[in-house]
Formats: sequence, structure tokens, C-alpha cells
Amino acid sequence: MIHIFENIDIAARNSFHVHQQASKIIEFDTNSDLAEIFTNHVSKEWMALGGGNNVLFTKDIEFTLIVPKNEQIEIISDTSESTTVRVGAGVEWDDFVEWCVKRQLWGVENLSLIPGKVGAAPVQNIGAYGVEAKDCISCVEMYFPEQNNFITLAAEHCGFGYRESVFKHSLKGRVIITAVEFRLSKTPQPKLEYGDVIRQVESLGGATLENIREAICSIRRSKLPDTAITGNAGSFFKNPIVDRNIFDALIVKYPNMPHYPTADSNKVKLAAGWLIDQCGLKGYSEGNVGVHDRQALVLINTTGKATGCQVIEFAHKVQKIVFEKFGIEIDTEVNIL
Repeated sequence: MIHIFENIDIAARNSFHVHQQASKIIEFDTNSDLAEIFTNHVSKEWMALGGGNNVLFTKDIEFTLIVPKNEQIEIISDTSESTTVRVGAGVEWDDFVEWCVKRQLWGVENLSLIPGKVGAAPVQNIGAYGVEAKDCISCVEMYFPEQNNFITLAAEHCGFGYRESVFKHSLKGRVIITAVEFRLSKTPQPKLEYGDVIRQVESLGGATLENIREAICSIRRSKLPDTAITGNAGSFFKNPIVDRNIFDALIVKYPNMPHYPTADSNKVKLAAGWLIDQCGLKGYSEGNVGVHDRQALVLINTTGKATGCQVIEFAHKVQKIVFEKFGIEIDTEVNIL
């Protein structure tokens, strides 16, 4: 079924709660709806929109926003070692994680409580606590309006990287993700690389799926603002990856600086939140925008009245201060429109 909304305020459709107007929003339930949408209802530019959790609107939207509402989770293969599931793009990500944990399927538990829809997971290659969505994705199903057909892209062709995918580059604005397939393990595979996660899991009695999920949900709730109460888009900045020679110079000056290995031994990942905190910006605000007082990676709509442009202006100030202190550029993770 197709639902069309015209000239609508989109504050309720983005987690920053920014008030902007959208000329048209179209929701669809099934794949068969898409041909009708692009034949009869889309005459100009369009964009797929999930839960609006990783987007910042800075102006009114004159093009059509297309929103998938498919919330089906279907088991498509099941062996003694693994289960492959097909998940509709409209499923809430954390509902999917909970579904997996209840069925003792390993792979996405570390990604508990990440806001957003399943369809957005491969775009951003969402990640947390040493796990990324790509670790379990087997393929991505999508509609290609230019050719009026559906294609399936295997994970190895999705260009996955740190908060990266082909959907942010060559396929950006060209496809609508309709479903994602995940291969999940039946064998326990706990990934407990972070100290706070290890301690919390141990305090709950050990590395079961339920305990890992509970621990990560508890940690995230203690550090991150609830988007239902305070407008934000989660981590606003990416953790920077720097050359090892830059890291070697910094670690001498800042021996307690958090750092993490990467696939490239000549590169080191740093913690953007730590860098921002060391600049004295945690809890700092100007006007309607601020840095969250418990997680410096998160920018918040402090008054509920912030505009997208105000958020961007504030973000640029944070970037400038970090660069002046450390000589490191921190890039934004949020999709800015």
C-alpha cells in the first residue's frame, strides 16, 4: 500500500527534531508499490529516507522523500551452524537485534540499541563495540528506478569500510534498499574488546547473548541521549584514522589517548569523542546547540529550537578547535541535506 503526504513538517521524521517542510513524502509497503510510485508519483528528484536518525536537514525539501515500511523478518535458510534471514528495510534495527538474541543467533548483539531502520544499516555500515553490520550482511536487495528493476548486491560488492559503502557513493540517490540479508551464527562468538563492555558482561554473569545485549543497552543508555527527549543524530563525528607516524607523535604527548588498530598496520584509529573532550567541549553549548555532557561525539538540539544550519555552524567550530589542538581533522558522520 502507498501512503502520500504533501507539504508536511518533518520534525517528527528526523531525530534532530529540526523543523523543515517536505513537499512530498511517499511511504510504501511492498516492492510492487515502487513501480507505481515512480510511474505515477515521482516526477523529479527523490531520496530514500529511513528513520531519519543519521540525517540533518538544513533547508526545506523540494524533492520527494520515499520511505520503506516493510517490517517482515523471514528465515530463508537454516543449518546446524547458521541462519540466514531476510529483513525488510522498514524494520527497526534494534527490534531485529532483539529478534536475533531471542533466537540465540550471534552476530549483531554488539549493535544493540543503535537507532534507525534496517535499510539504513548497510548505507552507513553501522558499527559499535568492535562489530560492524558488514560482518553479518550477506547481500542487499534494492530497487533501481533508472532501469525499473530489482537487483541484489552481494556483500563483497557493497564497498564496505569504516562508516562507508557503495550506497554513499556510486549508488547514492540511485537505488532504494528494500531488504537486507544477514547470515547469523548459532555458535557463540562473543566479541568483548572494550573494557566497559567486558566489565558489565562479567557483572551480569558471563558472555551470553542476553547479557551482552543487556550490558550494551545499559552502557548506551548511560552515555547517549534519548532522541525522543533530546534531538540528536547519535555520533555526529567519525573516529579519525591517522597515519602511524602522526599517532606516534601524539601518543608521546598524550600517553592516555585511546587508540585502536585498523586493517592497515600503518594506520591507527583514534577516538573523536576523547579529542573533543580534551578540548573542554563536553557539555559546552551555544544558543540552541551543544555537545552532550556524557558523550562528546554527540551534538544535541539543546532547546528543541535548533535549525540545521545552526547545528552545522556549531559542528564547524568543534572541528576547528580539535584541529587547532591536535592537528587532526574530524569528519562528520551525519548525512547533511
